[in-house]
Amino acid sequence: MTTVEQQIDGDKLMAFVFRAVDEVGATLNAGLVVMGDKLGYYRALAGAGPLTPAELAERTRTSEHYTREWLNAQAAGGFVEYDDGRYVLPAEHAIALTDESSPAFLPGFFQIALGTVHNTTQTIEAARSGAGIGWHEHDTDVHNGCERFFRPGYNANLLTGWLPALTDVVGKLERGAKVADIGCGHGASTILMAKAFPRSTFVGADYHSGSIEVARQRAAEAGADITFEVAPATAFSGAGYDLVTTFDALHDMGDPVGAARRVRESLTEDGTWMVVEPMAGDRVEDNLNPVGRAYYGFSTLLCTPASLSQDVGLALGTQAGPARIRDVITAAGFTRFRVAAETPFNLVYEVRP
Repeated sequence: MTTVEQQIDGDKLMAFVFRAVDEVGATLNAGLVVMGDKLGYYRALAGAGPLTPAELAERTRTSEHYTREWLNAQAAGGFVEYDDGRYVLPAEHAIALTDESSPAFLPGFFQIALGTVHNTTQTIEAARSGAGIGWHEHDTDVHNGCERFFRPGYNANLLTGWLPALTDVVGKLERGAKVADIGCGHGASTILMAKAFPRSTFVGADYHSGSIEVARQRAAEAGADITFEVAPATAFSGAGYDLVTTFDALHDMGDPVGAARRVRESLTEDGTWMVVEPMAGDRVEDNLNPVGRAYYGFSTLLCTPASLSQDVGLALGTQAGPARIRDVITAAGFTRFRVAAETPFNLVYEVRP
């Protein structure tokens, strides 16, 4: 048999090598961003003008040996600007790196990414065996980072855009509705709604007991009257709900069809299920972009293993897209489904009986 040698384009090869070097720098930068967030480096730089490594170390009560190398890495990556031994955090970058009320806030995104990557060894073994890895098996950077990443988006869009996009929902909430938030995590979405609509009653459910403990504490601090329970999405308590919400969680469920059936049973006949899912198109080529790349990464290392760790293990994937979500909804007996709103990171579906 004759072997035909493939001609290698040396320039193309080296271009890929240097792109890979940039990828390694980006991987390491996830840890550096979390470091800067937790040590207060970004907050100390914000609005401070040019600082030396020694000045940053003094302001944060940390070691100058670390601030020097951290600042150089941040300058090389374009996160801070360098000029003659001093470093500046641009105002626009400061918003994204320090303002947790801004929808552009990013450290939570890096935190959940870093926490996800921590578990790569276990994920490799799970890929060999087909096993899953539960949400509860990850470290707190995953749990805290998830809430810190999604909360600013909820704060910016839920009350002003997403709920008003649903049919006749805001009026019900203002008059007094019964609401269940399924897969509520730390309760950011539940608390936001409960404070905005004090005449309505709210229940939050999540299978992860640690998250429910945090949600109860956060609700108490916010003065929000919410009942939180530890329960899977297929078996949360109550009935007669006017609104059920599920934020960035349906694709993580092992049995999303079973969860959808439970939602259908729990709703009133004119009730609404609002499903918020990651932005995704129905075709792979629709998702070959920076947002899709990040979400496919989370899908491989976090969301698909979470689904596989549960009963059924349907593993929709983070980039399920509207068509696959519609299939889940209709299989559970719902008849009305539409995309009600969207952002660069999320799709909001209105689902009704």
